[in-house]
Amino acid sequence: MKPEEYPLLSDFLYEAIFIPEGMQKPDRTVIHQPELALYVENFGQADDICLVADVQGKPVGAIWSRIMNDYGHVDEETPYLAIALFEEYRNQGIGTVLMKAMLPRLKEAGYSQVSRKRRIKPI
Repeated sequence: MKPEEYPLLSDFLYEAIFIPEGMQKPDRTVIHQPELALYVENFGQADDICLVADVQGKPVGAIWSRIMNDYGHVDEETPYLAIALFEEYRNQGIGTVLMKAMLPRLKEAGYSQVSRKRRIKPI
């Protein structure tokens, strides 16, 4: 992801919010709450990594990682991983492609594991 694309992370953060079937989506302002905003605020730090999926030149999904003190925080050497796709692009294998592209990037960056909602996955 290029620095000029970082504002897209707010869109993907909103898409990453789990909404149970039948429930109404929250107002978009929810992403500005401190517990959610930390996933994208000041993105672009040394340890931040993001890949974007494009379909016909349009960004449709993103996977990003960063070291942060959130619900999935393990330690200062384990990045948290987030992934989101716009609804109309889900269940098409795009998320799998993003994950398969991100894991080697994390390994190349020197990480041996990644956290996602308190689950630790070796890479």
